[in-house]
Amino acid sequence: MLKDKVVVIYGAGGAIGGAVARAAANEGARLFLTGRGLAPVAAVAEEIGAHAAEVDALDERAVDEHLQSVIDKAGRVDVSFNAVGIPDAGVVGVPLIDLDADRFSLPITAYSLSYFLTARLAARRMVANGSGVIMTVTALPSRAGSTLVGGYGPAHAAKEALTRSLSAELAPHGIRVVGLRPHGIPETPSMKEVFELKGAGLTWEQFQGYLASTTHPRRVMTLAEVADVAVFMASDKASGMTGSTVNLTMGSLDD
Repeated sequence: MLKDKVVVIYGAGGAIGGAVARAAANEGARLFLTGRGLAPVAAVAEEIGAHAAEVDALDERAVDEHLQSVIDKAGRVDVSFNAVGIPDAGVVGVPLIDLDADRFSLPITAYSLSYFLTARLAARRMVANGSGVIMTVTALPSRAGSTLVGGYGPAHAAKEALTRSLSAELAPHGIRVVGLRPHGIPETPSMKEVFELKGAGLTWEQFQGYLASTTHPRRVMTLAEVADVAVFMASDKASGMTGSTVNLTMGSLDD
């Protein structure tokens, strides 16, 4: 589905970014993987035969210079996928009334600004070609009240709002903007971190059972399932989808 598409992934050393990179490689994409730390990105890149680079997605110059290097090598950018994450320690697990302003605003700034920078800089290259797909990942607290998540929910709500606004402006130029909203994937290290910060009184197995109990099929979504949807959304087969976030919460959140 992505044969010869030039795909840039930010946060490719993370669980979701890495899974999407592998799935995209299986579908024929030409991949340029980035992350704030090179080692985990390089490991994924070596596995699938992709390019790897150390890029801080909050550094506008670094993002811009890397995209130019992609243009120099591949001639264009077809897909920009932002899977950037930040550590949950100090953000998750603290009641809002006890959370200081800096810790509350940290995820809002980090998530929304990295998405804005990577999307804007990719879009500037895509406009010239009259096509492209810009994507990101959010989470259930963007739309549903959740305890002890600090600014995490507002951060992802901001990203979903930005997806809609970017699409409204970029669709006339042939660029689609879409998001994915999974929920509670135990395979990811971040879910283990959330459990350690929020799962007081529960075992890891009980916590996974709780997550499964909130879904319609009474199971959690897998990384592979998220990656498969990401590949489809990045492909021409999803040409009718823009300005929306795909609900992958398996019924935990009603649209």
